[in-house]
Amino acid sequence: MATTAQVREKIIVPGPAGFHPPSAAQLGVALPDPGHGLWYGNDEEEDKVIEEMARVMLTSPNPTLFPGPMILWAWNEHAIEKAKATLEIAAQIPDVMIIPMPDYRPKYPKIDHEEVINPNHPNLTIWGNRIEACIFIGVHCHYANLTLKMIRAGTNCCTMAVCAEQGHEDAMLTIRDSDTAKIKKVAQIFKRVRESMGIKLPADGRNVRFTGTQSRVHGGKTHTNPLDFVPTAAGLSSAAAFGHKPEQMQKEA
Repeated sequence: MATTAQVREKIIVPGPAGFHPPSAAQLGVALPDPGHGLWYGNDEEEDKVIEEMARVMLTSPNPTLFPGPMILWAWNEHAIEKAKATLEIAAQIPDVMIIPMPDYRPKYPKIDHEEVINPNHPNLTIWGNRIEACIFIGVHCHYANLTLKMIRAGTNCCTMAVCAEQGHEDAMLTIRDSDTAKIKKVAQIFKRVRESMGIKLPADGRNVRFTGTQSRVHGGKTHTNPLDFVPTAAGLSSAAAFGHKPEQMQKEA
């Protein structure tokens, strides 16, 4: 028997949607109520949205987490705890990549798409790494909204957003009010869905795949265990593990 989600029309779907596609708001998509999220533009119970996030990330080519400044930098203890929880999500996805968005300044005249993603030209990182599913987390809402629109316009990537506020209508899948407890819940649901699908993790826990740039920073290693990079209050957050050197981050801050 088909579920409601299986028969309803998907409003916000992966592109390419064209040079200037209508925004989700123009298509009638509203932000979800507390306890709910958006399932391809439709209001849906939060857990069902997270389950779909897991299925997409576990089955799409080159799934990638895009952590933003709110969890990349150790602004305070809350940011550190959210960064730890985000690494727990990463630990549940075989061959996932983590490409940071350390700040929002344009990276002209050239961006290294294996080092960062930038909201001014996110399609370059999507195209360059052939990413077909991604999750934004810890990105300020106005920059996330810009980025999501541009990705939908020019790529076939399925976008997801774990938002600390009200969610993102231009993401295919999004949840709201994402504090540390909510992010940990996402990790737990990803684990449950992964196990139900019979997808195993490597025995050594090294399930995060480095990009070429990240591999060179780490002496040619191809994979790593994300939990080896759990941040502490004494230092910077987890960006250094994924291509950003500490001295470079301090210069950019």
